[in-house]
Amino acid sequence: MDFHKKVLIAGAGKSGVCAARLLQKKGAEIVFYDGKKDVDVDKLLGQLETKENVAVVLGEINDTILSDIDLMIISPGISIESEIAVKVSEKGIPIWGEVELAYQCGAGHLAAITGTNGKTTTTSLVGEIFRNYTDNSYTVGNIGIPYTDVALELNDDSYIALEVSSFQLETIEEFHPRVSAVLNITPDHLDRHHTMENYASVKLDVCINQTAEDYLVLNYDDPITRDMVNDSRVKAKVIYFSRTTELDEGVYQKGDAIYIKTEGKETKVIDISELILLGSHNVENYMAGIAITYYMGIPMDNIVSVLKTFKGVAHRIEFVEEINGVTYYNDSKGTNPDAAIKGIQAMNRKTVLIGGGYDKGVPFDDWIKAFDGKVKKLVLLGQTANIIADTAKKYGFNDIVFVDSLSEAVKVCAEEAEPGDAVLLSPACASWGMFDNYEQRGDMFKEYVRAMKK
Repeated sequence: MDFHKKVLIAGAGKSGVCAARLLQKKGAEIVFYDGKKDVDVDKLLGQLETKENVAVVLGEINDTILSDIDLMIISPGISIESEIAVKVSEKGIPIWGEVELAYQCGAGHLAAITGTNGKTTTTSLVGEIFRNYTDNSYTVGNIGIPYTDVALELNDDSYIALEVSSFQLETIEEFHPRVSAVLNITPDHLDRHHTMENYASVKLDVCINQTAEDYLVLNYDDPITRDMVNDSRVKAKVIYFSRTTELDEGVYQKGDAIYIKTEGKETKVIDISELILLGSHNVENYMAGIAITYYMGIPMDNIVSVLKTFKGVAHRIEFVEEINGVTYYNDSKGTNPDAAIKGIQAMNRKTVLIGGGYDKGVPFDDWIKAFDGKVKKLVLLGQTANIIADTAKKYGFNDIVFVDSLSEAVKVCAEEAEPGDAVLLSPACASWGMFDNYEQRGDMFKEYVRAMKK
Protein backbone atom coordinates (compact mmCIF):
# COMPACT_ATOMS: atom_id res chain seq x y z
CA MET A 1 0.00 0.00 0.00
CA ASP A 2 1.11 3.55 -0.73
CA PHE A 3 1.69 5.41 2.54
CA HIS A 4 2.74 8.72 1.02
CA LYS A 5 -0.21 10.20 2.85
CA LYS A 6 -1.05 12.51 5.70
CA VAL A 7 -1.72 10.34 8.73
CA LEU A 8 -3.23 11.43 12.04
CA ILE A 9 -1.88 9.44 15.00
CA ALA A 10 -4.18 9.63 18.02
CA GLY A 11 -2.20 9.00 21.21
CA ALA A 12 1.36 10.08 21.95
CA GLY A 13 2.37 7.01 23.96
CA LYS A 14 4.51 4.01 23.00
CA SER A 15 1.99 2.66 20.51
CA GLY A 16 1.69 5.99 18.70
CA VAL A 17 5.44 6.57 18.58
CA CYS A 18 6.11 3.13 17.08
CA ALA A 19 3.37 3.68 14.49
CA ALA A 20 4.92 7.04 13.60
CA ARG A 21 8.38 5.53 13.12
CA LEU A 22 6.96 2.92 10.78
CA LEU A 23 4.94 5.45 8.82
CA GLN A 24 7.93 7.79 8.46
CA LYS A 25 9.89 4.95 6.88
CA LYS A 26 6.99 4.47 4.47
CA GLY A 27 7.05 8.16 3.51
CA ALA A 28 3.99 9.43 5.36
CA GLU A 29 3.43 12.93 6.74
CA ILE A 30 2.52 12.71 10.46
CA VAL A 31 0.15 14.70 12.63
CA PHE A 32 0.30 13.63 16.29
CA TYR A 33 -2.80 14.28 18.35
CA ASP A 34 -3.22 13.85 22.10
CA GLY A 35 -6.10 15.12 24.21
CA LYS A 36 -3.72 15.88 27.08
CA LYS A 37 -2.22 19.35 26.88
CA ASP A 38 0.79 18.54 29.08
CA VAL A 39 2.53 16.16 26.64
CA ASP A 40 6.28 16.84 26.46
CA VAL A 41 6.53 17.66 22.75
CA ASP A 42 10.35 17.75 22.68
CA LYS A 43 10.51 14.30 24.27
CA LEU A 44 7.88 13.00 21.86
CA LEU A 45 9.66 14.28 18.76
CA GLY A 46 13.01 13.09 20.12
CA GLN A 47 11.77 9.50 19.85
CA LEU A 48 11.33 9.82 16.08
CA GLU A 49 14.01 9.40 13.43
CA THR A 50 13.24 12.84 12.01
CA LYS A 51 11.12 15.82 12.96
CA GLU A 52 10.45 16.69 9.32
CA ASN A 53 6.83 16.49 8.17
CA VAL A 54 5.64 16.01 11.77
CA ALA A 55 3.10 18.23 13.49
CA VAL A 56 1.77 17.93 17.05
CA VAL A 57 -1.73 18.96 18.13
CA LEU A 58 -2.69 18.88 21.83
CA GLY A 59 -6.07 19.36 23.48
CA GLU A 60 -8.64 20.22 20.83
CA ILE A 61 -8.45 19.40 17.13
CA ASN A 62 -10.31 21.45 14.53
CA ASP A 63 -11.91 20.55 11.22
CA THR A 64 -9.24 22.42 9.27
CA ILE A 65 -6.57 19.98 10.44
CA LEU A 66 -8.80 17.02 9.61
CA SER A 67 -9.66 18.32 6.13
CA ASP A 68 -6.66 16.71 4.41
CA ILE A 69 -6.08 13.68 6.64
CA ASP A 70 -6.05 10.38 4.70
CA LEU A 71 -5.88 7.91 7.58
CA MET A 72 -5.99 7.83 11.39
CA ILE A 73 -4.00 5.42 13.53
CA ILE A 74 -5.66 5.13 16.92
CA SER A 75 -3.82 3.95 20.03
CA PRO A 76 -5.53 1.02 21.80
CA GLY A 77 -6.15 3.09 24.91
CA ILE A 78 -8.45 5.45 22.98
CA SER A 79 -11.98 4.17 22.45
CA ILE A 80 -13.52 4.12 18.99
CA GLU A 81 -16.46 5.84 20.73
CA SER A 82 -14.26 8.76 21.79
CA GLU A 83 -14.96 12.24 20.46
CA ILE A 84 -11.91 12.26 18.18
CA ALA A 85 -12.70 8.82 16.71
CA VAL A 86 -16.34 9.71 16.07
CA LYS A 87 -15.37 13.02 14.46
CA VAL A 88 -12.84 11.33 12.17
CA SER A 89 -15.22 8.50 11.28
CA GLU A 90 -17.99 10.94 10.36
CA LYS A 91 -15.62 12.52 7.84
CA GLY A 92 -15.13 9.13 6.17
CA ILE A 93 -11.47 8.86 7.18
CA PRO A 94 -10.37 5.23 7.74
CA ILE A 95 -9.37 4.39 11.32
CA TRP A 96 -6.78 1.68 11.93
CA GLY A 97 -5.01 0.46 15.02
CA GLU A 98 -1.34 -0.44 15.15
CA VAL A 99 -2.13 -4.11 14.46
CA GLU A 100 -3.79 -3.34 11.14
CA LEU A 101 -1.00 -0.93 10.21
CA ALA A 102 1.71 -3.48 10.99
CA TYR A 103 -0.14 -6.24 9.14
CA GLN A 104 -0.49 -4.10 6.02
CA CYS A 105 3.24 -3.30 6.10
CA GLY A 106 4.53 -6.74 7.11
CA ALA A 107 4.68 -10.32 5.87
CA GLY A 108 5.20 -13.83 7.18
CA HIS A 109 3.34 -16.63 8.96
CA LEU A 110 1.13 -15.04 11.64
CA ALA A 111 -0.39 -16.61 14.75
CA ALA A 112 -2.72 -14.25 16.64
CA ILE A 113 -3.71 -15.01 20.23
CA THR A 114 -6.53 -13.30 22.13
CA GLY A 115 -8.89 -14.05 25.01
CA THR A 116 -9.37 -12.68 28.50
CA ASN A 117 -6.66 -14.60 30.35
CA GLY A 118 -3.54 -16.54 29.45
CA LYS A 119 -2.72 -14.47 26.35
CA THR A 120 0.75 -13.42 27.48
CA THR A 121 1.80 -16.85 28.71
CA THR A 122 0.46 -18.58 25.58
CA THR A 123 1.97 -16.02 23.22
CA SER A 124 5.34 -16.35 24.98
CA LEU A 125 5.17 -20.12 24.65
CA VAL A 126 4.25 -19.91 20.96
CA GLY A 127 7.06 -17.40 20.41
CA GLU A 128 9.63 -19.68 22.07
CA ILE A 129 8.48 -22.62 19.96
CA PHE A 130 8.81 -20.49 16.83
CA ARG A 131 12.34 -19.47 17.93
CA ASN A 132 13.24 -23.11 18.49
CA TYR A 133 12.21 -23.76 14.88
CA THR A 134 13.70 -20.69 13.15
CA ASP A 135 15.74 -17.61 14.02
CA ASN A 136 13.41 -15.67 11.73
CA SER A 137 10.73 -15.38 14.42
CA TYR A 138 9.14 -12.56 16.41
CA THR A 139 6.99 -12.30 19.53
CA VAL A 140 5.02 -9.05 19.48
CA GLY A 141 1.90 -7.18 20.52
CA ASN A 142 0.63 -6.55 24.03
CA ILE A 143 3.48 -8.73 25.25
CA GLY A 144 5.84 -5.77 25.07
CA ILE A 145 7.26 -5.26 21.56
CA PRO A 146 4.80 -3.43 19.29
CA TYR A 147 4.01 -5.25 16.04
CA THR A 148 4.76 -1.98 14.23
CA ASP A 149 8.32 -2.03 15.58
CA VAL A 150 9.25 -5.13 13.57
CA ALA A 151 6.87 -4.97 10.60
CA LEU A 152 9.50 -3.85 8.08
CA GLU A 153 11.91 -6.60 9.21
CA LEU A 154 9.44 -9.34 8.30
CA ASN A 155 9.61 -11.46 5.15
CA ASP A 156 7.65 -14.36 3.75
CA ASP A 157 9.60 -16.85 5.89
CA SER A 158 9.07 -15.03 9.21
CA TYR A 159 7.01 -16.57 12.02
CA ILE A 160 5.15 -14.10 14.22
CA ALA A 161 3.46 -14.77 17.57
CA LEU A 162 1.10 -11.85 18.24
CA GLU A 163 -0.79 -11.13 21.44
CA VAL A 164 -3.77 -9.05 20.38
CA SER A 165 -6.30 -7.30 22.61
CA SER A 166 -9.97 -6.55 22.11
CA PHE A 167 -9.07 -2.87 21.79
CA GLN A 168 -6.76 -3.63 18.87
CA LEU A 169 -9.32 -5.88 17.21
CA GLU A 170 -11.86 -3.03 17.05
CA THR A 171 -10.00 -1.48 14.12
CA ILE A 172 -8.89 -4.32 11.86
CA GLU A 173 -9.76 -4.43 8.17
CA GLU A 174 -7.54 -6.89 6.28
CA PHE A 175 -5.72 -8.45 9.27
CA HIS A 176 -5.48 -12.18 8.48
CA PRO A 177 -3.60 -14.65 10.68
CA ARG A 178 -2.79 -18.17 9.52
CA VAL A 179 -3.85 -19.47 12.97
CA SER A 180 -5.95 -17.46 15.40
CA ALA A 181 -6.93 -18.38 18.95
CA VAL A 182 -9.54 -17.23 21.47
CA LEU A 183 -8.43 -18.77 24.77
CA ASN A 184 -11.38 -17.92 27.01
CA ILE A 185 -13.94 -15.20 27.70
CA THR A 186 -14.70 -13.86 31.19
CA PRO A 187 -15.88 -10.37 32.26
CA ASP A 188 -13.30 -7.69 31.45
CA HIS A 189 -13.18 -4.20 29.89
CA LEU A 190 -16.94 -3.80 30.23
CA ASP A 191 -16.36 -0.08 30.73
CA ARG A 192 -15.21 -0.06 27.09
CA HIS A 193 -17.34 -2.77 25.46
CA HIS A 194 -20.45 -2.31 27.68
CA THR A 195 -21.75 -5.90 27.49
CA MET A 196 -20.28 -9.40 27.53
CA GLU A 197 -21.85 -10.02 24.13
CA ASN A 198 -20.01 -7.05 22.62
CA TYR A 199 -16.76 -8.05 24.32
CA ALA A 200 -16.92 -11.65 23.08
CA SER A 201 -17.90 -10.50 19.60
CA VAL A 202 -14.88 -8.20 19.31
CA LYS A 203 -12.59 -11.03 20.42
CA LEU A 204 -13.93 -13.28 17.66
CA ASP A 205 -13.07 -10.63 15.08
CA VAL A 206 -9.55 -12.10 15.28
CA CYS A 207 -10.74 -14.65 12.70
CA ILE A 208 -12.98 -12.45 10.59
CA ASN A 209 -10.70 -12.51 7.51
CA GLN A 210 -9.64 -16.15 7.79
CA THR A 211 -10.67 -18.69 5.17
CA ALA A 212 -11.25 -22.43 5.11
CA GLU A 213 -7.49 -22.85 4.62
CA ASP A 214 -6.81 -21.33 8.06
CA TYR A 215 -7.32 -22.48 11.67
CA LEU A 216 -9.15 -21.06 14.68
CA VAL A 217 -8.15 -22.53 18.06
CA LEU A 218 -10.87 -22.42 20.74
CA ASN A 219 -11.25 -23.54 24.34
CA TYR A 220 -13.82 -26.36 24.45
CA ASP A 221 -14.22 -26.03 28.22
CA ASP A 222 -15.37 -22.40 28.02
CA PRO A 223 -19.03 -22.35 26.90
CA ILE A 224 -18.66 -18.97 25.20
CA THR A 225 -15.64 -19.93 23.09
CA ARG A 226 -16.97 -23.44 22.42
CA ASP A 227 -20.08 -21.97 20.81
CA MET A 228 -18.12 -19.52 18.64
CA VAL A 229 -17.97 -22.27 16.01
CA ASN A 230 -21.59 -21.39 15.20
CA ASP A 231 -20.87 -17.73 14.42
CA SER A 232 -21.23 -16.80 10.75
CA ARG A 233 -17.82 -15.05 10.83
CA VAL A 234 -16.05 -18.36 11.44
CA LYS A 235 -14.86 -19.76 8.12
CA ALA A 236 -11.58 -21.25 9.37
CA LYS A 237 -11.32 -24.84 10.54
CA VAL A 238 -11.98 -24.93 14.29
CA ILE A 239 -9.51 -26.81 16.50
CA TYR A 240 -10.48 -27.23 20.16
CA PHE A 241 -8.38 -27.83 23.25
CA SER A 242 -9.81 -29.28 26.47
CA ARG A 243 -8.78 -30.35 29.96
CA THR A 244 -12.03 -32.21 30.56
CA THR A 245 -13.07 -33.88 27.31
CA GLU A 246 -11.35 -36.31 24.96
CA LEU A 247 -11.90 -34.67 21.58
CA ASP A 248 -12.47 -36.21 18.16
CA GLU A 249 -9.86 -33.75 16.91
CA GLY A 250 -7.72 -31.32 18.85
CA VAL A 251 -5.53 -31.19 21.95
CA TYR A 252 -6.73 -32.55 25.28
CA GLN A 253 -5.74 -33.84 28.68
CA LYS A 254 -6.29 -37.52 29.34
CA GLY A 255 -5.16 -38.76 32.72
CA ASP A 256 -1.81 -37.17 33.52
CA ALA A 257 -0.75 -36.43 29.95
CA ILE A 258 -1.60 -34.16 27.02
CA TYR A 259 -2.60 -35.72 23.70
CA ILE A 260 -3.32 -34.48 20.20
CA LYS A 261 -5.71 -36.21 17.82
CA THR A 262 -5.67 -35.49 14.10
CA GLU A 263 -7.53 -37.43 11.40
CA GLY A 264 -8.51 -40.02 14.00
CA LYS A 265 -4.93 -40.68 15.12
CA GLU A 266 -4.11 -40.02 18.77
CA THR A 267 -0.56 -39.04 19.74
CA LYS A 268 0.75 -38.47 23.24
CA VAL A 269 2.52 -35.11 23.39
CA ILE A 270 3.88 -34.88 26.94
CA ASP A 271 3.30 -35.94 30.54
CA ILE A 272 2.02 -33.09 32.68
CA SER A 273 4.70 -33.92 35.25
CA GLU A 274 7.31 -32.78 32.70
CA LEU A 275 5.88 -29.25 32.58
CA ILE A 276 7.39 -26.52 34.75
CA LEU A 277 4.39 -24.22 35.22
CA LEU A 278 1.82 -25.36 37.75
CA GLY A 279 -1.94 -24.95 37.79
CA SER A 280 -4.84 -26.09 35.63
CA HIS A 281 -4.91 -22.72 33.87
CA ASN A 282 -1.34 -23.30 32.69
CA VAL A 283 -2.27 -26.75 31.36
CA GLU A 284 -4.78 -24.89 29.21
CA ASN A 285 -2.09 -22.46 28.08
CA TYR A 286 0.21 -25.34 27.15
CA MET A 287 -2.55 -27.06 25.19
CA ALA A 288 -3.42 -23.88 23.33
CA GLY A 289 0.26 -23.36 22.49
CA ILE A 290 0.53 -26.92 21.20
CA ALA A 291 -2.52 -26.51 18.98
CA ILE A 292 -1.43 -23.13 17.61
CA THR A 293 2.10 -24.18 16.73
CA TYR A 294 1.19 -27.63 15.40
CA TYR A 295 -1.30 -26.12 12.95
CA MET A 296 1.26 -23.46 12.05
CA GLY A 297 3.30 -26.39 10.74
CA ILE A 298 5.95 -26.63 13.48
CA PRO A 299 7.34 -30.18 13.92
CA MET A 300 6.28 -31.88 17.15
CA ASP A 301 9.90 -32.42 18.23
CA ASN A 302 10.43 -28.65 18.29
CA ILE A 303 7.22 -28.16 20.23
CA VAL A 304 7.95 -30.77 22.89
CA SER A 305 11.51 -29.61 23.55
CA VAL A 306 10.20 -26.12 24.41
CA LEU A 307 7.30 -27.46 26.51
CA LYS A 308 9.85 -29.13 28.81
CA THR A 309 11.82 -25.92 29.43
CA PHE A 310 9.26 -23.11 29.28
CA LYS A 311 9.27 -21.11 32.52
CA GLY A 312 6.46 -18.66 31.86
CA VAL A 313 6.50 -14.87 31.94
CA ALA A 314 7.18 -12.11 34.40
CA HIS A 315 4.24 -10.72 36.41
CA ARG A 316 2.22 -13.95 36.23
CA ILE A 317 2.39 -15.74 39.60
CA GLU A 318 6.09 -14.88 39.56
CA PHE A 319 8.19 -15.85 42.59
CA VAL A 320 9.96 -12.75 43.93
CA GLU A 321 11.67 -13.49 47.25
CA GLU A 322 11.37 -15.39 50.50
CA ILE A 323 11.93 -13.03 53.44
CA ASN A 324 11.62 -14.07 57.09
CA GLY A 325 9.84 -17.25 56.03
CA VAL A 326 7.25 -15.36 53.93
CA THR A 327 7.12 -16.02 50.18
CA TYR A 328 6.27 -13.07 47.92
CA TYR A 329 4.60 -13.54 44.52
CA ASN A 330 4.05 -10.97 41.77
CA ASP A 331 0.84 -11.59 39.82
CA SER A 332 0.41 -8.04 38.52
CA LYS A 333 -0.83 -9.58 35.25
CA GLY A 334 -3.97 -10.52 37.20
CA THR A 335 -5.80 -7.48 35.82
CA ASN A 336 -9.32 -8.89 36.12
CA PRO A 337 -11.12 -11.11 38.65
CA ASP A 338 -10.88 -14.32 36.63
CA ALA A 339 -7.13 -13.95 36.15
CA ALA A 340 -6.70 -13.12 39.83
CA ILE A 341 -8.67 -16.23 40.81
CA LYS A 342 -5.95 -18.28 39.09
CA GLY A 343 -3.38 -16.53 41.27
CA ILE A 344 -5.21 -17.47 44.46
CA GLN A 345 -5.70 -21.04 43.29
CA ALA A 346 -1.96 -21.38 42.72
CA MET A 347 -1.19 -20.52 46.37
CA ASN A 348 -0.74 -23.54 48.66
CA ARG A 349 -0.62 -21.65 51.97
CA LYS A 350 -2.29 -18.85 53.92
CA THR A 351 -2.06 -15.69 51.84
CA VAL A 352 -2.02 -11.95 52.43
CA LEU A 353 -3.50 -10.55 49.22
CA ILE A 354 -2.99 -7.12 47.62
CA GLY A 355 -5.89 -6.06 45.37
CA GLY A 356 -7.52 -3.05 43.78
CA GLY A 357 -6.82 -0.59 40.99
CA TYR A 358 -8.67 0.90 38.03
CA ASP A 359 -12.42 0.27 37.81
CA LYS A 360 -13.30 -1.56 34.58
CA GLY A 361 -16.91 -2.08 35.64
CA VAL A 362 -16.65 -5.81 36.37
CA PRO A 363 -18.05 -7.58 39.47
CA PHE A 364 -15.71 -9.04 42.11
CA ASP A 365 -18.05 -11.67 43.60
CA ASP A 366 -16.39 -14.75 42.09
CA TRP A 367 -12.95 -13.47 43.09
CA ILE A 368 -14.00 -13.04 46.72
CA LYS A 369 -15.66 -16.46 46.75
CA ALA A 370 -12.40 -17.98 45.50
CA PHE A 371 -10.67 -16.90 48.73
CA ASP A 372 -12.09 -20.13 50.18
CA GLY A 373 -10.36 -19.76 53.56
CA LYS A 374 -6.95 -19.30 51.93
CA VAL A 375 -6.78 -15.49 52.05
CA LYS A 376 -6.17 -14.32 55.63
CA LYS A 377 -5.92 -10.58 54.97
CA LEU A 378 -6.96 -8.36 52.05
CA VAL A 379 -4.94 -5.19 51.47
CA LEU A 380 -6.74 -2.77 49.14
CA LEU A 381 -5.71 0.31 47.19
CA GLY A 382 -6.86 2.25 44.15
CA GLN A 383 -10.17 3.26 42.63
CA THR A 384 -11.91 -0.05 43.35
CA ALA A 385 -10.86 -0.42 47.00
CA ASN A 386 -14.27 0.39 48.48
CA ILE A 387 -16.15 -1.60 45.83
CA ILE A 388 -14.04 -4.68 46.58
CA ALA A 389 -14.36 -4.18 50.34
CA ASP A 390 -18.16 -3.97 50.10
CA THR A 391 -18.23 -7.15 48.03
CA ALA A 392 -15.95 -8.95 50.48
CA LYS A 393 -18.09 -7.95 53.46
CA LYS A 394 -21.18 -9.21 51.62
CA TYR A 395 -19.61 -12.67 51.74
CA GLY A 396 -18.49 -12.37 55.35
CA PHE A 397 -14.84 -11.46 54.72
CA ASN A 398 -13.87 -8.56 56.97
CA ASP A 399 -10.08 -8.81 57.38
CA ILE A 400 -9.42 -5.74 55.23
CA VAL A 401 -6.80 -3.00 55.33
CA PHE A 402 -6.92 0.13 53.14
CA VAL A 403 -3.67 1.71 51.94
CA ASP A 404 -2.78 4.69 49.77
CA SER A 405 0.16 3.27 47.83
CA LEU A 406 1.78 0.04 46.74
CA SER A 407 4.80 0.70 48.96
CA GLU A 408 2.47 0.99 51.95
CA ALA A 409 0.73 -2.20 50.88
CA VAL A 410 4.00 -4.13 50.89
CA LYS A 411 4.87 -2.75 54.34
CA VAL A 412 1.47 -3.79 55.73
CA CYS A 413 1.77 -7.25 54.20
CA ALA A 414 5.19 -7.76 55.77
CA GLU A 415 3.69 -6.86 59.15
CA GLU A 416 0.63 -9.11 58.74
CA ALA A 417 2.26 -12.20 57.20
CA GLU A 418 3.74 -14.93 59.41
CA PRO A 419 6.46 -17.46 58.55
CA GLY A 420 4.98 -20.01 56.15
CA ASP A 421 2.52 -17.49 54.63
CA ALA A 422 2.51 -16.03 51.13
CA VAL A 423 2.10 -12.41 50.08
CA LEU A 424 0.44 -12.16 46.67
CA LEU A 425 0.03 -9.09 44.47
CA SER A 426 -2.90 -10.13 42.29
CA PRO A 427 -5.03 -6.99 41.99
CA ALA A 428 -8.01 -8.21 39.90
CA CYS A 429 -7.91 -4.73 38.35
CA ALA A 430 -6.02 -2.79 35.71
CA SER A 431 -3.14 -0.58 36.78
CA TRP A 432 -4.24 2.61 35.02
CA GLY A 433 -4.43 5.73 37.12
CA MET A 434 -1.67 4.69 39.53
CA PHE A 435 0.82 3.09 37.12
CA ASP A 436 1.62 3.23 33.42
CA ASN A 437 0.84 -0.48 33.01
CA TYR A 438 0.80 -3.77 34.90
CA GLU A 439 4.52 -4.28 34.18
CA GLN A 440 5.42 -1.09 36.02
CA ARG A 441 3.16 -2.10 38.90
CA GLY A 442 4.80 -5.53 39.11
CA ASP A 443 8.32 -4.13 38.83
CA MET A 444 7.66 -1.66 41.64
CA PHE A 445 6.23 -4.44 43.81
CA LYS A 446 9.39 -6.48 43.28
CA GLU A 447 11.53 -3.44 44.03
CA TYR A 448 9.69 -2.75 47.31
CA VAL A 449 9.88 -6.41 48.36
CA ARG A 450 13.59 -6.77 47.59
CA ALA A 451 14.36 -3.53 49.42
CA MET A 452 13.29 -5.28 52.63
CA LYS A 453 16.26 -7.64 52.29
CA LYS A 454 18.80 -4.85 52.28
